[in-house]
Amino acid sequence: MQRLYDFFRRHPTGVDSFWALLLFGLGGIWLLQAPNSTAQFVVAAVTVVGLCTVVALRRRWPEYMLLVAVGCGVLQVAGNVDIHPADFAMLVIIYTAAADGKRWASRLALACGLLAPTINKLRWPGNADGGWQSVVAVVFVTVPFVLAWVLGDSVRTRRAYWAQLQERADRLEKEREAQSRMAVAAERARIARELHDVVAHNVSVMVVQADGAAYVLDASPEQAKQALETISGTGRQALAEMRRLLGVLRTEESSEGGEYVPQPDVEQINDLVEQVRTAGMPVDFRVEGSPRPLPSGVELTAYRIVQEALTNTRKHGGPDVGASVRLTFFDDGLGLLVEDDGRGAQHELYEEGGADGMGHGLIGMRERVGMVGGTLDAGPRPGGGFRISALLPLKAGR
Repeated sequence: MQRLYDFFRRHPTGVDSFWALLLFGLGGIWLLQAPNSTAQFVVAAVTVVGLCTVVALRRRWPEYMLLVAVGCGVLQVAGNVDIHPADFAMLVIIYTAAADGKRWASRLALACGLLAPTINKLRWPGNADGGWQSVVAVVFVTVPFVLAWVLGDSVRTRRAYWAQLQERADRLEKEREAQSRMAVAAERARIARELHDVVAHNVSVMVVQADGAAYVLDASPEQAKQALETISGTGRQALAEMRRLLGVLRTEESSEGGEYVPQPDVEQINDLVEQVRTAGMPVDFRVEGSPRPLPSGVELTAYRIVQEALTNTRKHGGPDVGASVRLTFFDDGLGLLVEDDGRGAQHELYEEGGADGMGHGLIGMRERVGMVGGTLDAGPRPGGGFRISALLPLKAGR
């Protein structure tokens, strides 16, 4: 049955032609039996052929076929041709015009359906004696035409509804694809920021330690050995963090994600400061307030801000630069202040896309802070140096 139904849907004109031939056969039988004059026979034959054509081509040209049916009806009334089996095409074309035709055709079909029974009763009054019998007969005959139009209009409404649902589904699918692409781009940007912070900080420490080791290699082998150990530890830490970040991209092996080191948090800022001190830059680190658990995004943001700020200080603060890091725990968030006494004006390069040419410096900090709903203030400090101040709320948007 499904195959037969699919065949009918693929060949609508063929199906309609079959019903048109069947209707033409019934109309031909009526023509042979109807006691009409020659003129009436010709008119009747024209109307039968015309209405059968309407049934055959109703779905291909519904508006034109409606006009043909109206013309056949007018010709039938003018030629005094009585009702015949081919008039059934009137019901069919009214339904088709309401379902598939344009709006004007649908309205015309409804008007014709309402007027046809009345015109028929006035043209061929029959044996009706009283006025109320005629009214009842007209109403009774009008009902099938109205039902045909209502059925066609409901089919039109249902098709429009399903088309709207399909359009909405297509739009949602496109929106999901766009959101997926945006999510991928955002994830790539996040990984780029992470890699920038990891590489910029750790490689900077390794370069400083390598230069120091080369400088004291002959005079103080112990200090050179200590510097090489720091380089080794820093390199391992950088590799571990890069392995974790690159593991995000290896979705097929996501089950191995537990083997990577966890994301840095506030507690590791102290280790970060010690690492910078070992590299030769004095850093004053203080924690104020009562430490409390923070959202992972806030902790990672705080760690990366301190890491980026100290890296920038080491690279652009000049000789004998010192820094201070202060963490303040509030009831509704975490305050962060990083200052140095170096050449603060050099840091302004980061506002214009990054002194490293990568465009990640303070721009990356602002993006990180914005993602957790915080605020960031960065700029030269009065009297020299550079200051970075951030407020990270416990909940985004507060």
